[in-house]
Amino acid sequence: MTQQIEDYALIGDLRTAALVGVDGSVDWLCLPRFDSPAVFATLLGDTRNGRWILAPQSGGRCTRRRYRGDSLILDTEWITPDGAVRVTDFMSPTSAGPQVVRIVEGLAGEVPMHMCMAPRMDYGKVVPSLHSVGGHFVGTAGPDSVWLRSDVALTPTNDTLTGDFVVSAGQQISFTFGHLRSSQLEPPTVDAADNLAATERYWLQWMSKCTYSGPWADAVKRSLIILKALTFAPTGGIVAAATTSLPEQIGGSRNWDYRFCWLRDAAFTVRAFLATGYVEEASAWRDWLLRTVAGDPTGTQIMYAIDGTRHLPELTLDWLPGHAASRPVRIGNGAATQRQNDVWGEVLDALHATRAAEDPPRPDEADLERGLVTQLEQNWAEPDNGIWEIRGPQRHFVHSKLMAWVGVDRAVCVLENDHARESLNELRELREAIRTEICNRGVSQSRRAFTQSYGSARLDASVLLMPRYGFLPWADPRMVATVDAIQRNLTRDGLVLRYAVGAEGTNVDGIQGEEGAFLACSFWLADALHGIGRTDEAAELFDRLLSLRNDVGLLSEEYDPITGRHLGNTPQALSHAGLVTTALHLAKPTATTVQHHPPTWQEAAS
Repeated sequence: MTQQIEDYALIGDLRTAALVGVDGSVDWLCLPRFDSPAVFATLLGDTRNGRWILAPQSGGRCTRRRYRGDSLILDTEWITPDGAVRVTDFMSPTSAGPQVVRIVEGLAGEVPMHMCMAPRMDYGKVVPSLHSVGGHFVGTAGPDSVWLRSDVALTPTNDTLTGDFVVSAGQQISFTFGHLRSSQLEPPTVDAADNLAATERYWLQWMSKCTYSGPWADAVKRSLIILKALTFAPTGGIVAAATTSLPEQIGGSRNWDYRFCWLRDAAFTVRAFLATGYVEEASAWRDWLLRTVAGDPTGTQIMYAIDGTRHLPELTLDWLPGHAASRPVRIGNGAATQRQNDVWGEVLDALHATRAAEDPPRPDEADLERGLVTQLEQNWAEPDNGIWEIRGPQRHFVHSKLMAWVGVDRAVCVLENDHARESLNELRELREAIRTEICNRGVSQSRRAFTQSYGSARLDASVLLMPRYGFLPWADPRMVATVDAIQRNLTRDGLVLRYAVGAEGTNVDGIQGEEGAFLACSFWLADALHGIGRTDEAAELFDRLLSLRNDVGLLSEEYDPITGRHLGNTPQALSHAGLVTTALHLAKPTATTVQHHPPTWQEAAS
């Protein structure tokens, strides 16, 4: 494994996505959708597990690469002793089915090029049968086929397709790769130049809706494009990341499948979309959710497949050695069956925000909201697995109680705005009871901070979100003290850990091993520093987080400040949503301008 997680760029078509390395190799692609089996899986194995390389014969890392304007069209350039060449990679959201288009363009001189495609079905396990059909190649294995159209002659050798050619200045050579069901007879007719033009128009039109024009416009727009790329257009579902099993610790076992729709993660993305003018994306996700839970709103799960499938069994793929020998490689996710009491509040908050954006509620939205409130009423006082999906003993997590308060508060707001009185007083009383319990049981007097769970002195970055949801003002001394405690005790080189883990024994989450700094939590700390009036520190931390993006603006789930490497699945929606919302938050007034004389710790506690 020669490429690091941060060496990859993303291309996608709102149905699936591919990762393209700095060496010109497509090392990850699932077809026909995000959660389908990969046909290129070198990312989690080696070249025997499938890839598609297109680069100068001299090989090596590219000279530079960048996205073309505000789009997901990737331009990768090499300057070689023979000349200069550009490879343009993209997937068109307007094509009839998923297609990867690669256009080689000579920029100077004459550059010898090499193309080698080795598709492997079922996550790199099955070698398809390759054959030529009317000027293109088709590879078939079971129910699926892949096809390739090429402007140059290719040679099938040892279950791969290879082609060596020379590209001169001004010359363009294209390749188009797509998916078919094996029962389909003929790949579609495609024109690479037309697809490129249509893709450019799509992203130009989509980005024209963006309402953000602040000081970090380039970073915010890039993150919004990534978030859009992680949406599944046919349904409106939003995946947490484009990959599975990229390790949170190199060589460790913290490897999970993120190609599904977590309601919590999607809610963060929805709020980022709404704050920047993208109401349509929020509405599409809301409609996906309504369809997904139709008939059983009180049985809402914490996550689903992108088409609303509930059953997501967790399996291991033992034939893959894992990225950088990090095993096991997992597909599916056992967290789907967990109790995570914070999720209902996240969803109610997102629905409330979507309605506030002047998008009218759907007729069945009230049934969903009632079902979510029912779940909160029945479960909020019970221990759960929490926001971090621990696989150890359930606890009374403070963040879960916070989000229960948020859900009840949003339900109260809806009833008040609708001038409804049914159960309103009961919900108000429940809201106050939850607030009182959190303030009494969720604070450690020795730490002088909100903690991870009742009766524990452990810190948890998720409590930084309390003021964002309106539970407490930023200037509340308990919040200020909590920010200080987390900054002192839950950071690594200034970046925030979700919670403390150690290399020895089993951690609070029930899993052995360590992990990197969690990027979303680091954005939350920047929000908190700004909120309590430490604006210079907040801006400094935000600028540092922006510097951790890779060369094309992608963030994964975590970061190792010692090695400087990205960790976890990539690109991560929660990280990019955090970037967007923090950029917006840093433009707001701080707590010191809102409340000049905050109460003391003792006054607040009483």
